Amino acid sequence: MNTSPYGTGRTLVCVYAVLVAVCAFVLLISGGLVTSKGVGMTVPDWPNSYGYNMFTFPISRWVGGIFYEHAHRLIASGVGLLTVILAALLWFAEPRRWVRVLGYIAVGAVILQGVLGGLRVVLIKDEIGIFHGMLAQAFISLLVVIAIALSKSFATGGARWRWHAPGLLRWAIALTVLVYLQLAIGATMRHEHAGLAIHEFPLAYGQLWPSVNTEQLAAINAQRIASGEVPTTLANIHVHMLHRLTAVILFLGIVSYAWRARRAAMGARIAARWWVVLVLVQIGLGAWTVLSDKAADITTAHVAVGALTLFLSVAQCFLIAAFSPRAAQLKRETQQLVPAR
Repeated sequence: MNTSPYGTGRTLVCVYAVLVAVCAFVLLISGGLVTSKGVGMTVPDWPNSYGYNMFTFPISRWVGGIFYEHAHRLIASGVGLLTVILAALLWFAEPRRWVRVLGYIAVGAVILQGVLGGLRVVLIKDEIGIFHGMLAQAFISLLVVIAIALSKSFATGGARWRWHAPGLLRWAIALTVLVYLQLAIGATMRHEHAGLAIHEFPLAYGQLWPSVNTEQLAAINAQRIASGEVPTTLANIHVHMLHRLTAVILFLGIVSYAWRARRAAMGARIAARWWVVLVLVQIGLGAWTVLSDKAADITTAHVAVGALTLFLSVAQCFLIAAFSPRAAQLKRETQQLVPAR
């Protein structure tokens, strides 16, 4: 295979890295469906499935919730294998050590992700599901960075002129951290069953921010039980409202970022505008999730768009940082000190 920084072999590895990232995104959507449909424990054992080896489990038994849970496990196994192959390709074909290291980290992350998924089943702990979901977001973000790093325009520096964005990097990093925090709050809501702690939108129990006391909570839960719902808690209500509040802060921050980016280079401007679009769609899906009583398809779409928002956030930070004047200076200094591989 050609080992030049931007030869045919490297192009094929880049295409493969994109494929792995797409497959991992499909895995994330599959996991979202498992949680949204409440079928995470329909296959109660791990790594086996009802005593069968995972890969020999009879298709005739893939029914109901078992289909979603078992399919998620099989997709996860496939993504794990694809990630190992990607790391091997990078070891053989990638001259930049830092890109190869990212590939090795990706292998470690996907292994840990599988273990967390298994422990979630074996220990029956919803809290593990939160870390499982957040590691999935970080893992795919890493794959996105690897795919960008392998692209010809990045490897040759051809994308430099599109990502000149002075003064925006700190904003982008701060907003990316906030996006990840918001996804963590969302994951907590999903796994702690706080998604429908409030059934109204945009108000909550008739107020912008509900002030629910113990007596009111008891009345709310009596009504929920009568309707066949799970009782809620004050903590769940506050987590739900924190998710809404963070969404408003994120929207204002990203709109402000896009306004600042209007004089940046083309790539940074376009990415900033798409950031605004994604966060608007995400807010709309969040409202629809509440008003639809957490319909599985709407809730999963909400999870998927949230993930896309994070991936765009990470990509922006990476590209703006990589093509900043300071990064160019460090690259020149490193090239003078370290011989090529």
